[in-house]
Parts: sequence; structure tokens; C-alpha cells
Amino acid sequence: MEYFTKYNDEILICDVCPRHCRLRKGQSGFCRVRQNTGEKIELASRGHITGLAIDPIEKKPLYHFFPSSKVLSFGTYGCNMGCRFCQNYHITKTRKDPFQLPKVSPKYIVETAKKYNCKSIAFTYNDPVIFFDFAKDVAQIAKKEGIYSVAVSAGYACECVREDLFCEMDALNIDLKSFSNDFYGKNCFANLDVVLETIKFIHNKTNAHLELTTLLIEGENDSNDEIEAMCGWLVKNIGKDVPLHFSAFHGAYKFENKKRTSLETLLRAYNIARASGINYVYIGNVNNSETSCTYCKNCGEKLIEREGYRIINRNLDNLSRCKKCLSKLDGRF
Repeated sequence: MEYFTKYNDEILICDVCPRHCRLRKGQSGFCRVRQNTGEKIELASRGHITGLAIDPIEKKPLYHFFPSSKVLSFGTYGCNMGCRFCQNYHITKTRKDPFQLPKVSPKYIVETAKKYNCKSIAFTYNDPVIFFDFAKDVAQIAKKEGIYSVAVSAGYACECVREDLFCEMDALNIDLKSFSNDFYGKNCFANLDVVLETIKFIHNKTNAHLELTTLLIEGENDSNDEIEAMCGWLVKNIGKDVPLHFSAFHGAYKFENKKRTSLETLLRAYNIARASGINYVYIGNVNNSETSCTYCKNCGEKLIEREGYRIINRNLDNLSRCKKCLSKLDGRF
């Protein structure tokens, strides 16, 4: 399948994401890694990667997908989002040549995951939408070796890439950056509605485990009304059992001078989400053990107790049920 259309004899339109960049021969898109090579638009930096770091799966963050397991993480340069608050801006916004990065094959990545007993491979650091074809190749080889695939994405993708990338994934964490189209337009140069369609697609049309993360920035996307509206939409469209993470912002990139998100703001969002009916809500990037724990949605019993990314106690039987009421914990364990 081709992921471009012909505009005229000189220009091709990239159809990987909703930007639909119009590119002459030799030009790269907004993401800076998909390039018109003359006959088609290709991932010019294929195989050139950043990272190859071993993380706990909780760091993605995924709290309901084989907790405490190891994941091999990597990304590349560039991004199809324009977030002015990007926490990984040194990777996504850099003007360095991606061809200076080490080049590896999909097979090498899978072999490295096997070597270090990683249960999964994560496409992260920058958005895998822009290197979806390489990620797909890795995922298909990984599956044959019994290794899971994880994508951390903003979900800003066209339908064809949703089907090709997200259907290959075993788990996804989607960054829902705000519940305001104004915020998305001004601060991400993107569109909220596309992301919401991606979330619904993953929940309704894939077998992947799904979790969501919202980075809260005080004065930008943390109002009670916005959080209530977001949680209401989630409950209505994907139910109450998809884990939701509220993460603390720290000054970065164009938002360098904005203050770090307070614990008070995070707890306010946490309480709104729980009151809306969402069963699994977490706070990240702060030290608050009670909001890092997993509770039974039926009886409220503490099922998984965490300190940071470390699990210090489990209260589940061998079938991943609450020992007190035998309710099944949602996720993959």
C-alpha cells in the first residue's frame, strides 16, 4: 500500500498524518523524516534510531500491561506534532541530521530485546506514527519471537496508518494533550478531533491494551470544566476501565518558563476523574504513592501498591482477581 497521492508531476502529498504535506523531490515533511524520493514518499531515515534503553513498563506509562516487566525502548528524530511544551524536544525538535544516528535492522532490535529478557519493545521518545512502517516491521518479527509491541503516540494519524500501525500493537499509551481544539491548534499545531477518532479506533477496532496520558499544564489545560468534559467523553466513548494518567509538567522548549505542575492540581484532576466514574486513575512525575496504586473497581481494595515505578505489594490471585471480592482486574497480567 502506498501512503501518498500525486498532486501533479512534481509534487506528492504525504498521507501518513493529517498534515498532508505537499513535497517536491528531495523535500521532507513537517516531521523531517518522510521524504519525496522522486517516485514516492519514504521514511528516509529508516533504521536510524535513538535510545535502545531498557525501562520498566510503568515508565511508558502502562500500569495494566504486565506490571514490572522490562521493555526495550527506542525512537528516532523528528515528530509530526508541533507541541510547544514538548518534554523530549531535544529529540523531536532537533535540527541534527538523523542519518548521524546509529542504523540498525528490525531483527537487531528484536534480538536485543531477547538478549536482555525484555517482554516487550516500545516505540517511544518521538511519535511512531512518523516511522510506522519501520515499527510495523519490528512488531511483526517480535511477534514471531513471543515479544510484545508497545506504541507511545499522540494519535495524530490518518486512517490507513491507524490500521497499519495500531493493529500491530499489543499495547498503546495515547497522549491526550488537552480536551480543547484551541489548545491543540495553538500549542500543538494539530486537531483534537483526529486524536479522539484514534482513541475510539484503538478501543473499538483493535485488540490492543489501551491507556491514556494527559500532561497537565497549569493555566493551559487544567480547568475543572475541561477535565470534566474530557472524562465525560472518555466514559461515554471508551468506558470506565481504560486507565488514565495525569502527568506533571516541567518547563521545556517554548514553555520553559512555565512552572511545574503542583501536586494540588494533579490531585484535583485525579478526584474529578474518579468522580466521573473512571475506575483506574493515576498521577505521574510526582512522588505520591496512594495515587500510583491500583484499586479494585468493585470493593476498593488496594490491588497493586507502587513506589515510583516499583511494585512493592500485590493483592491478586493467580487469575488476576481481587483476593477480597474476586473481581477481575482489567488489563493484561
